[in-house]
Amino acid sequence: MAGRIEDYALIGDMQTAALVCRDGTVDWLCLPRFDSHAIFAGLLGTEEHGFWRIGPAHAADAEPPTAARRGYRGDSLILESEWDTPRGTVRVIDFMPPRDGAPQLIRIVEGVSGRVPMRSALRMRFSYGRIVPWVHKHDGRTVAVAGPDSVWFDTSAETYGRALTTYADFTVAPGDRIAFTISWQASHREPPPLPEPEQSLEATEDFWREWVEHCTYHGPYREAVVRSLITLKALTGIVAAPTTSLPEEIGGVRNWDYRYTWLRDAAITLSSLLRTGYREEARAWREWLLRAVAGDPENLQIMYGIAGERELGEAELDWLPGYENSAPVRVGNGAAHQLQLDVYGEVTEALHLAHMTGLARSDYASLLQLKLIRYLEDHWQEPDEGIWEVRGPRRHFVHSKVMAWVAVDRTIKLLESGDADGPLERWRELRDDIHRDVCEKGYDKERNTFTQSYGSQELDASLLLIPQMGFLPPDDKRVIGTIEAIQRELSTPDGFILRYPTQGEDAGVDGLPGDEGAFLACSFWMADDLAMIGRVDEARKLFEKLLSLRNDLGLLAEEWDPRLQRQVGNFPQAFSHVPLIDTALRLTASGAYGG
Repeated sequence: MAGRIEDYALIGDMQTAALVCRDGTVDWLCLPRFDSHAIFAGLLGTEEHGFWRIGPAHAADAEPPTAARRGYRGDSLILESEWDTPRGTVRVIDFMPPRDGAPQLIRIVEGVSGRVPMRSALRMRFSYGRIVPWVHKHDGRTVAVAGPDSVWFDTSAETYGRALTTYADFTVAPGDRIAFTISWQASHREPPPLPEPEQSLEATEDFWREWVEHCTYHGPYREAVVRSLITLKALTGIVAAPTTSLPEEIGGVRNWDYRYTWLRDAAITLSSLLRTGYREEARAWREWLLRAVAGDPENLQIMYGIAGERELGEAELDWLPGYENSAPVRVGNGAAHQLQLDVYGEVTEALHLAHMTGLARSDYASLLQLKLIRYLEDHWQEPDEGIWEVRGPRRHFVHSKVMAWVAVDRTIKLLESGDADGPLERWRELRDDIHRDVCEKGYDKERNTFTQSYGSQELDASLLLIPQMGFLPPDDKRVIGTIEAIQRELSTPDGFILRYPTQGEDAGVDGLPGDEGAFLACSFWMADDLAMIGRVDEARKLFEKLLSLRNDLGLLAEEWDPRLQRQVGNFPQAFSHVPLIDTALRLTASGAYGG
């Protein structure tokens, strides 16, 4: 049975990732990319759908023991888990080396004290647990093959097969180190090179140490910020999360595939990386964006495959029961072709920030930005599906209009800097028109709050971005009224923020049954806004309460279930770690922190 979502650790090589549970089980791994088929899909089903456990030997009818301690080695993505047993203590080191060839998952078992009997149980199931591969020996190595994929298993331990599973039983004493490696390779190609686990471990540690040294943030929340930055770097693709179908409500149907590159998520991620000193990532993302859009902003998608693929057809995997029976399990994402006007604003804001922080000018990037605004000029008045990708009818979402304003505003700044040419006066008028439209149609004067959409009575946490984007100043009474209204109407009993009502008069705006947890990004936005309007002590307390929701490794899923007191949604979630960084930077700048 899969663990709780927060029981998992992330390891990865920035092209794919694995989730490792407290009992030493890898329950999720897609090879060779984040969005490839999983070879371990136990997270969304049972052990029959694939897993790899290394831990102290235990009775067949007993639960696998959980590690007494675990943590990342320094500022890295190298996981170390330790078990204390009656016979001694053992450590397992899990990591995925940044690759220049075949993707690898390496697990090194190290004896600490005593003599500890250990077991490795490896059950590979290709195509999300559906296909049992052909497992055989090749030149003394174990290889599993199914169709286009092969996975090579290398270890010095003696192995044997039983019940379509590969086992190794061994004992470790102090100083013993026994390595296990799986490597993916296209099945028609030559075998991947023999792994060098110890050299790979050293190189992986060096990589992360050198990368973290570029971080320019040295404030009181450095530990949380650095762990979030490492998590974002691990998801460099940039995928929203490395998982699919972890539910927003346990047992519910709000289960989506997040292993793709949302322009919104990628743009805000790069903004956070730029603010903390990582310009190279911004340059790489800008190049990816230019390739993905391919000079055709009229057909801009809200998300793409990792290599810029446009077709992400959604399907349901009916042989998987889902995480804690939360069905359906979905792969692909049907929202890829939605109209979400806010994306134009996020992309333009990221390009603007890159320009302002000294990233070398790109004439094509400037040309793309101008094309985006020319498209918005003709389409900003249309209804859309909005930031939350509703599957109900399109609406005139206020946040979408605000972000259209942001896109025009940042492009005007580009023209004013002299780095591009365009119809400056016309676009200044367009900016004023959008601003006026939002303030007239998206604002409820009686309640002194902006609303989710034109003519709606409902609120939406995305309205918290109005002052952060500069649409209105923080001291504007409409901004303060909106913040206070969201606190009243969208707060959970423990003070976290829901995205929007899923019950009530306007229920069904997202076209889905069921409920969801508090959206962590929205709660960070609230902390930001509170700091901006001078309620800094309240902002700090909310922020530190949010930090307490992280698991023992500093990781956050998409949402928090206040009823079950559990993390829910895909994990770890970039859209949670980005605002954590942003809020830490804001609170540090304001001096609003304890101690």
